[in-house]
Amino acid sequence: EENAEITLDVSLAYRDDMFDDWEEIAHAIEIRKLKCTFGSPKTLESEGRHYDCDFLPFMEIGSVAHKYYLINIRLPVNERKGINVGIGEIKDIRLVGIHQNGGFTKVWFAMKTFLTPSILIIMVWYWRRITLMTRAPVLLEKVIFALGISMTFINIPVEWFSIGFDWTWMLLFGDIRQGIFYAMLLSFWIIFCGEHMMDQNERNRLSGYWKQVGPIAVGSFCLFIFDMCERGVQLKNPFYSIWTTEVGTELAMAFIIVAGICLCLYFLFLCFMVFQVFRNISGKQSSLPAMSKARRLHYEGLIFRFKFLMLITLACAAMTVIFFIVSQVTEGHWKWGDITIQANSAFFTGIYGMWNLYVFALMFLYAPSHKNYGEDQSNGDLGVNSGEELQLTTTITHVDGPTEVYKLARKEAQE
Repeated sequence: EENAEITLDVSLAYRDDMFDDWEEIAHAIEIRKLKCTFGSPKTLESEGRHYDCDFLPFMEIGSVAHKYYLINIRLPVNERKGINVGIGEIKDIRLVGIHQNGGFTKVWFAMKTFLTPSILIIMVWYWRRITLMTRAPVLLEKVIFALGISMTFINIPVEWFSIGFDWTWMLLFGDIRQGIFYAMLLSFWIIFCGEHMMDQNERNRLSGYWKQVGPIAVGSFCLFIFDMCERGVQLKNPFYSIWTTEVGTELAMAFIIVAGICLCLYFLFLCFMVFQVFRNISGKQSSLPAMSKARRLHYEGLIFRFKFLMLITLACAAMTVIFFIVSQVTEGHWKWGDITIQANSAFFTGIYGMWNLYVFALMFLYAPSHKNYGEDQSNGDLGVNSGEELQLTTTITHVDGPTEVYKLARKEAQE
């Protein structure tokens, strides 16, 4: 029949030895809507031909800590209640399994195990350099440290424990960790560009960015609620799927489409902010010819490194947006004609490594400098007698040393 529904009485069990009894994990009665096409006209001559039906979401479990699993599927028929009536004769059922393969698991575990102590060491070094300053940490330094904390939260290799423990909440936990890092990364990029705008706005405080950071927080919370609607229910019932009903499918697609559009708009806004920063920095380069050759080369090097970091920021933002959209749309591989492209493994490891390198570079480049330039060395080569010093941000006014990357352009000269 048109829009026929099939009722499945399903259960899942496990055992760790061939001679043990099966222990049931979950049992549910699920209803799925069949979407089938019949290639021939529905006449008596076509009796016995098969329908071509779309695949249905069936089950998702967060860990496979046991050796053997058993799936039991029953199709109960009740003509009085209309259960499994009008679905035709079932000849066979095909199950497609999507899983994390062994090669990817080894690479993933190795990366997490190696990167966790690496980021921890650079974080301790970075914060120690900040605490040695007599001034208080500025907003950008705090946000970079918070970004390092969120990166460490993702890096911690708790997946090792999922080998021996049946932690079914690992998928939900992974989504929460990734969501926190996404929100922190997007907020950092806004603050990072804003702190280098050199406009007349009062910055160096989080409340000055509430218009930009607020929507990121609201969007992250909405995605968390959406994730809990599926992954949260699957903790009790692994056979549940939000895609099984028309309302759930429309809601899920609406969430993904809106999130994708918002990410693209965010990326365009970020490009605009980076363009403004580049324009402001270029305007400050007019001071360079008045310097001595050695100092001019020093500051030209700073400008080059800063612009390079901004371009890397844009590249990371673009790759992150592409990764989010691709990971939501595809279930692991694309097929173009006879060519199959395995996308998720390369994206996961590549983007994950890129995030770690980016956070590592930020903490290394933005750690406060303890070099002490003499008054004649720091200001004498500028060709002015008023003691002007140029910086790249608007937030550091204390004599106790901004970072090397900060120094060069300031919205107004300090005397």
